[in-house]
Amino acid sequence: MFVNAEYIRARLNALHEGSTPCFFALDYELKEGVFLSADDFAQSPVKFRFGGFSNAPQENFLKAKHTSALKILQTDFAAYKKKFASVMRAIERGDTYLINLTISTPVECPPLEEIFYLSNAPFALLVPEHFVCFSPERFVKIENGKISSCPMKGTRTAESANAHEEILSDFKETCEHNTIVDLLRNDLNAVAKNVRLEKFRYVENFSRRGHEDILQVSSEISGVTSFDKLGDKLFKMLPAGSVTGAPKKKTVEILADVEGEARGFYTGVFGYFDGKSFDSAVCIRFIEKRKGGYFYRSGGGITANSDCRAEFDEALAKIYLSGKPR
Repeated sequence: MFVNAEYIRARLNALHEGSTPCFFALDYELKEGVFLSADDFAQSPVKFRFGGFSNAPQENFLKAKHTSALKILQTDFAAYKKKFASVMRAIERGDTYLINLTISTPVECPPLEEIFYLSNAPFALLVPEHFVCFSPERFVKIENGKISSCPMKGTRTAESANAHEEILSDFKETCEHNTIVDLLRNDLNAVAKNVRLEKFRYVENFSRRGHEDILQVSSEISGVTSFDKLGDKLFKMLPAGSVTGAPKKKTVEILADVEGEARGFYTGVFGYFDGKSFDSAVCIRFIEKRKGGYFYRSGGGITANSDCRAEFDEALAKIYLSGKPR
């Protein structure tokens, strides 16, 4: 099922308009991934969804019904506090000024397949017996010679009637978002021309089953490019800026040391090429199966203005099942 990441790079480099449709997923460390050609779509156990297209049977979406809810089994604020202190020291030294610290939380949840079919997110991926992802965040899209990216930075639950205004006026969230927009503009400039900011800090609501909505702030950045050497272009931009930080190279090194475990496919990317256009997403809202049970991976951006308890609570707020009952 899994292939070397360099194999995926080569296959993506060979794409051009009119090529056979394909799907891929890459892990955060750029070591391994999944690649499916159109001939593999129907029989592969790996299922994905991009907007209105999925390689999974439509009737499975219609028949899916939750038999249980998501339950957090244990949280460890003490462990998070220790990691938070480490990244704050790195910020104070000037090694990083934005770092996306993540945690792994044991949960009780429905089967991964059921979560995939019930998730109400723009992008979804199921690798049976390994993980499910129902992501709200686009990585890059290429269509008609235009490449666009929509970094997502800024999270708040919609408990308050003024939640939209509160998140847009929050100083810490504003600084964090501005940094990621600048980082993604630089990343796009490495692979495209005429890079510009299309939309800045727009708020979207995403439903959480059994809870109030969660608000996410995004921006859209675009440029001009082609499918030529698409694999090389993607690898230049990875790992995604919104799930690492700035400056990216040093921040990735700090995260590897502080988090203490490989991320694997969590915060990697997955994408679909339909023969004419290409779309991809960041692997967030991620539940994995491993020895000991199921674990939900989540996190958030840390800056000099961050509060440890608030950041921990934000990471926990991202532990949810998406969508309302169908």
